[in-house]
Amino acid sequence: MKIGIVGLPLSGKTALFNALTGSTIDTGFSGGKSEAHQAIVQVPDERIEKLNEIFEPKKKTPAIIDYIDLSGMSGSEQKKGGFSDSFLGQLRTVDAILVVLRAFKDENIPHPQNSVNPVRDYGIVESEFMLSDLSIIENRMQRLQRQLKAKKNDQDVRELALLEKCQQYLEEEKPLRSLEMSTDEEMMVRGYQFLTKKPLIVVANIGEDDIADEEKIIGPIKTVMADTKSTIIAISAQIEMEIQQLSDEEAESFRNDLGITDSAMEKLIRTSYDLLGLISFLTAGTDEVRAWTIRDGELAPQAAGAIHTDIERGFIRAEIVHYDDFIKHGTMAKCKTEGLVRLEGKEYVVKDGDIINFRFAV
Repeated sequence: MKIGIVGLPLSGKTALFNALTGSTIDTGFSGGKSEAHQAIVQVPDERIEKLNEIFEPKKKTPAIIDYIDLSGMSGSEQKKGGFSDSFLGQLRTVDAILVVLRAFKDENIPHPQNSVNPVRDYGIVESEFMLSDLSIIENRMQRLQRQLKAKKNDQDVRELALLEKCQQYLEEEKPLRSLEMSTDEEMMVRGYQFLTKKPLIVVANIGEDDIADEEKIIGPIKTVMADTKSTIIAISAQIEMEIQQLSDEEAESFRNDLGITDSAMEKLIRTSYDLLGLISFLTAGTDEVRAWTIRDGELAPQAAGAIHTDIERGFIRAEIVHYDDFIKHGTMAKCKTEGLVRLEGKEYVVKDGDIINFRFAV
């Protein structure tokens, strides 16, 4: 899973990136840096740790999230063309977009809009996404119209009609995330990687004094995020970045003092999995214990494909025991004796926490 972090200058997005990844990138104002920073974060999972203790494998591989701190967006110098080509190229490759909105006040850090207003800043960012999508739609519509003048094609007619619907929706200042589409329509627009169609995570970057008033701060932002494929949470990026530099014991004590129940990483990972509809299945043995991330509702062959396309192509059966049953009985042999190990076919819907051994032939 790849998540792109964006925001207006001095919103604290690089501080959040540091808090999530343990990086120490300079968070000072650079006028909108052009380079992106990338780091892979291991997803904390007690199940992997427990299986690692039991199997003592040569290798332990938790699930990962790839965070990208993308180049700065200018809130004061809006261009007609929207984002730079390099920015768009990187942003369109992510699975979800994380927008950091400044909600903290600090006289030593000027806001590019001269005042702290996360609702306004959300509107600026979302408008940029909409303009970018509209530009792509308009260019594609022009090409389709030329093609249809030369030769009628049913596929082109359907695509043009869908793009016209998308165009109208965006012109009404509504993101494509909330536009209902059929399965065929979803397939038709998938290749465009529209920014307003990607799942959106908004982080209100609050100050230390606001930690106890999270709901009060994020409430007004929620009212302008009226779609099901977006969510908002509050995090104090500066505090979390400082906590990252502490020992585990010091960090726990500091969080308890401030009333922070979960780390920024745990909070954001849980939010990301829920929003994107992700689950993890497990593979376990003496060679490796590993967590694999798939979308909730995927069938056994699709899960096999997460490991290797050959396993999906040659899928025969999946030997499955749930993690909870395995831990309760301690060994695979006891689970088999109790009838808890099942052989499932191509129609089996994988569950979070399934320990799976795939049988395949290619």
